[in-house]
Amino acid sequence: MDIEATRNAADRTGSFRRRRPRRLSQVFAELADEAEGPVTIGAIRDALGDRSFGALLVLFSSINLLPLPPGATALLGLPLVLVSAQMVYGSRRAWLPQVLTRRSIPAEVFRSVVTRLVPRVERMIRPRYWPFWRRHGDQVIGVIALVMAITITLPIPLGNWPPALATALLGLALSERDGILFAIGCVVAIGSMAIVASVMGIVIAAASAFINWLL
Repeated sequence: MDIEATRNAADRTGSFRRRRPRRLSQVFAELADEAEGPVTIGAIRDALGDRSFGALLVLFSSINLLPLPPGATALLGLPLVLVSAQMVYGSRRAWLPQVLTRRSIPAEVFRSVVTRLVPRVERMIRPRYWPFWRRHGDQVIGVIALVMAITITLPIPLGNWPPALATALLGLALSERDGILFAIGCVVAIGSMAIVASVMGIVIAAASAFINWLL
């Protein structure tokens, strides 16, 4: 009887509604409450489970948004390459070397971020219009993020900031299943590739002109 009623309900609605995951603020709040010492990147990854990819994209891309000395992104972009490549492969859990998983944040700082920053971010992003079913979104975003990550590691003047911003937006979109933010991230990714292509074109043209002048 219950099975038949469930089938009838499914027929009326066309399909079952997708189950919404817990919000990041809930996961982080539990982790902050249970923390007795510094919170490691490994602990954050484990707490998020299969949702850790989005958070790791945000974390590592945010580092590349900071003012960095020339050539630093060639090294700091590698964690993004590692995470996004695993997403493309279809991994269910992000693997990171111990040199990264052992990096920690003081518990007080983590609680402050969870209390002040995360709720503000969640006011702007929320689960809505997510176009993917199950884990298909991870692989699609993984492909885009991998292209952005490789671009970040290249020695292109001012070429790291736009791809890093696009990756951060896509990571946030994946974490909260926000389809609108996903679309914005894709637009920024396309724009960043156009900017990088323009900069490369200018550099190549300048180098060619300089070589011709020498000859």
